[in-house]
Amino acid sequence: MPLTITEKILAAHTDRKEVTPGEIINVKVDLVLGNDITAPVAIQEFKKLGFTQVFDREKVVLVPDHFTPNKDIKSAEQALILKKFAQKYQITNYFEVGRMGIEHCLLPEQGLVGPGNLVIGADSHTCTYGALGAFSTGVGSTDLAAAMASGEIWLKVPSSLKFIYTGQLSPWVGGKDLILFTIGKIGVDGALYSAMEFTGPIIQQLPMADRFTMCNMAIEAGAKNGIIAPDEVSLAYLKGRIKKPYHIYQSDPGAKYAATFDFDVTLLEPQVAFPHSPENTRPVSAVGNVPIDQVIIGSCTNGRLEDLRLAAIILHNKKVHPYVRLIIIPGTQEIYRQALKEGLIEVFLAAEAVISTPTCGPCLGGHMGILAKGERAIATTNRNFIGRMGHPESEVYLANPAIAAASAILGRIAAPWEVS
Repeated sequence: MPLTITEKILAAHTDRKEVTPGEIINVKVDLVLGNDITAPVAIQEFKKLGFTQVFDREKVVLVPDHFTPNKDIKSAEQALILKKFAQKYQITNYFEVGRMGIEHCLLPEQGLVGPGNLVIGADSHTCTYGALGAFSTGVGSTDLAAAMASGEIWLKVPSSLKFIYTGQLSPWVGGKDLILFTIGKIGVDGALYSAMEFTGPIIQQLPMADRFTMCNMAIEAGAKNGIIAPDEVSLAYLKGRIKKPYHIYQSDPGAKYAATFDFDVTLLEPQVAFPHSPENTRPVSAVGNVPIDQVIIGSCTNGRLEDLRLAAIILHNKKVHPYVRLIIIPGTQEIYRQALKEGLIEVFLAAEAVISTPTCGPCLGGHMGILAKGERAIATTNRNFIGRMGHPESEVYLANPAIAAASAILGRIAAPWEVS
């Protein structure tokens, strides 16, 4: 029977040759991920259930990244739970502040995820790793506890949706715009518990940063996972990073999809998602006059080196608007270091931006950029729900790094060509 890439990976992690959508299956996992918000709950459950060992200390990853560097006593205690657990069970891949990064930027960078892997994480944006041809998805903390002990988890096999992108990309249009446009078309529940398989000539042209962005935001359409079949681009990214064996899967001709979407994106403009939903999208030319108070460039969605380079192109020899805060957060320490070597940090400082150590921070209203009542932010993050970045009466708009940087300069949501 012809299978999709998602079905092939799932089947390979069972004792079966094939699986079909809707089936409940038990799978072996290649990697289990927790952070400083979700892992402490999992660790409590781990103890409560009487587990005394992790299934493989090399395959459990703990990253304190949400409220770190610790913003208060409670967050410090959460992070300490991770460290003590890592010490007790000699977890190889524990990343303390100074060595950590935003988890979904960090794991691919460290070569911990490869094609054909099955990865679960107690964080909804674990679906990011589908950009490398892996099946990766978010789970609850109780499931994480069981998987840390057993190396297994049950899943329902998702049906697959195929998204084919053709045409030519206009300047300033990238992965963030493609996924916002797609979510705008199908809605935040348009891929509910489905695999979003991204393909077509446009996807093949995208660099890895843009692919990570698209798979990262599959969850914003309700998807179980996002995935892109491995090709020369993804294999080049993995070269020199990944040390463990991996397996490349492709969807079979004739594989069954619940639906197929064809998008010619030749005329697509950079997109902006208005409050309070990622599906509330419109082209930047239709935004109108929207003054802003804060700009965030970073997160697991757009905190990679390519994103910072894009922002630096816009901000070079310019200043941030006097009544706007521009906060830039490199996704990992290595991204920060490389941005420093390339002179990007100097561009940001000269523009009067603030540069933070890697953290999820403001994306979830954690710290490093909380909004007051009535304030507006434009961010390269992934969610703009009510109260997501602070006060329930604040507003968050989502966009790519070029729009975010241009907006920081003009003090209103702006297109990149207005300042370049």
